[in-house]
Amino acid sequence: MEKKLVYFLCTGNSCRSQIADGFLNAIGGDTYEVKSAGLEAHGLNPRAVQIMKEAGVDISNNTSNVIDPEILNRATYVITLCGHADEHCPVISNPDVIKWHWGFEDPAKATGTEEEILTQFRTVRDAIRQRIESFVKEGK
Repeated sequence: MEKKLVYFLCTGNSCRSQIADGFLNAIGGDTYEVKSAGLEAHGLNPRAVQIMKEAGVDISNNTSNVIDPEILNRATYVITLCGHADEHCPVISNPDVIKWHWGFEDPAKATGTEEEILTQFRTVRDAIRQRIESFVKEGK
């Protein structure tokens, strides 16, 4: 059976879309082909790598990519993880693509001590993991 392609989109493809990419690959990689991208490529956020490692998922080899229109139009699901990407997502010309918006706070904007910032990253990570787990369980 052909895997359904899930394309996670964010503004910079550095945090939220990378976390979602990592979890879906870890939890549903046998069912889904997973890709992620951003309106821009800001590079992989080191804190995202760190908090995913704590959760047992290695995303250190992921790359930060700009949205590819070809992938966008062959995806089964296009899922935006921030309002900016949702509002500025390129036009999807394929009517069969299912587009959803799952909004999560941007942990890269967190301020405070390093521990307070990491706490914000972990909160967002755990919320994304819960959303991915229900997506895999329900198939939507």
